[in-house]
Amino acid sequence: MGGDPKYREFKGGTPKLVPGTPYSVRVLQEGYSHPEDEDGSFLADCSVTLIRGGPVTALVDTGGPWGCRRLLAQLEAAGTPPESVTHVLCTHGHSDHVGNLNLFPRAWVLVGFDLSRPWGGDKDDEGGRFVPLDLARGVPYAPHPGYVEVLPTPGHVRAHVSVAVMGTALGTVVAAGDLFEREGDEGVWGALSEDPPEQERSRRKVLEVADVVVPGHGAPFRVFREGA
Repeated sequence: MGGDPKYREFKGGTPKLVPGTPYSVRVLQEGYSHPEDEDGSFLADCSVTLIRGGPVTALVDTGGPWGCRRLLAQLEAAGTPPESVTHVLCTHGHSDHVGNLNLFPRAWVLVGFDLSRPWGGDKDDEGGRFVPLDLARGVPYAPHPGYVEVLPTPGHVRAHVSVAVMGTALGTVVAAGDLFEREGDEGVWGALSEDPPEQERSRRKVLEVADVVVPGHGAPFRVFREGA
């Protein structure tokens, strides 16, 4: 592939479901962020993405706690009860991305670079086990190798990840959290970043592998490469 990767919005509407083998990707909630008050506060919630079809049923980010009932309704409409979710993969620890973890006591839970799994008993309240990973050292975590992979993408915060799904009808789909706020965010994301140079490197890394990006607070967009 030649040229630098660039990106653009979908034409003719944003697909909510990208089919694939074995995994499909469904955007349950398109994230948003709108100025609300003169005090600088924002009305915001994140994109929530469902990955299913193979042995892994994963939710990427859970939205804020104020959207609990909405999330349950979205899962019901998608035919996915909370107890069927095997992995909850939160791109980072901000409240609008981790607000409903308690809905998934049977799932493996990743928040940024930290992974925990259920204790293993029959009860949902027996606690969890911490699972060591090497995400902080740049090593991806693969819930399903070759199909679902968690990539370390620091910058917005140090412990930030993106989730890549390979083999869809549109190629590789990356649920990127706040690595990308939205399509065309070049004048926005730097002010929200803990480490802009690191985030720029992570953004370029994702654009090199993604065919579709689901950003944290906007519609999915396609990635194309000049001369490809």
